[in-house]
Amino acid sequence: MRKKIVAGNWKMHKNAAQTAELLNELVAKLPADTTAQVIVAPTFVNLAAAVSQLEGKAITVAAQNVHQAEGGAFTGEITADMLTSVGVNTVILGHSERRAIFHESDALIAEKVNTALKHDMTVIFCFGEELKDRQDKQHFNIVENQLRDGLFQIEKGSWSKVVLAYEPVWAIGTGETASPEQAQEMHEFIRETVRKVFGAEVADEVSILYGGSVKPENAVEIFSKPDVDGGLIGGAALKADDFLAIVKAAV
Repeated sequence: MRKKIVAGNWKMHKNAAQTAELLNELVAKLPADTTAQVIVAPTFVNLAAAVSQLEGKAITVAAQNVHQAEGGAFTGEITADMLTSVGVNTVILGHSERRAIFHESDALIAEKVNTALKHDMTVIFCFGEELKDRQDKQHFNIVENQLRDGLFQIEKGSWSKVVLAYEPVWAIGTGETASPEQAQEMHEFIRETVRKVFGAEVADEVSILYGGSVKPENAVEIFSKPDVDGGLIGGAALKADDFLAIVKAAV
């Protein structure tokens, strides 16, 4: 049975006090019978405090990025060892903002994936097409290429540490959302692409999240699709009630 997962990517939001306040609210309001795995990804400077605050709670802390090197003269960067040393064992890689704003290539993301897996971290691997790709009917090719070039170098046994997050770039922070049917169509294609390379067992077990303007109003319908296993949530993750409503939808 695949895990249902709802992960909140806080991006560059929330200072230390605001982080603690939101985490307190999430802990207080998270229903005891929640079956989905809940993940939050605060900023780097608040990760250690978040891990401490959530110790023994049913919420996992993830980082939003990691450097591919083990150390060195890379001012402003963070290593996998630094993350795991403060109790962060999950990392988001390949997010569309990292690809577009920071010019991260598939090859670079592949290096980051390898480094994270080497440190036994769980990788939330993000990928997805831009609006022009979909308009040109190239969205399946783009997604297949991003998977192949950024992730398919890993060994079959490493898939237990991988979560896929499909995020159509045209639906991130725009208010636009892929229809539930569009999301299912792509998720089914993703699962079949994994199956062709790594076999049915891996494909059937890997969780595939949808990311792109998921809100309490549309989460139930999107998450009801057979190949959608939860969501990678942006803006709605910054409000406890909205985020928990989305968590509740992932059953």
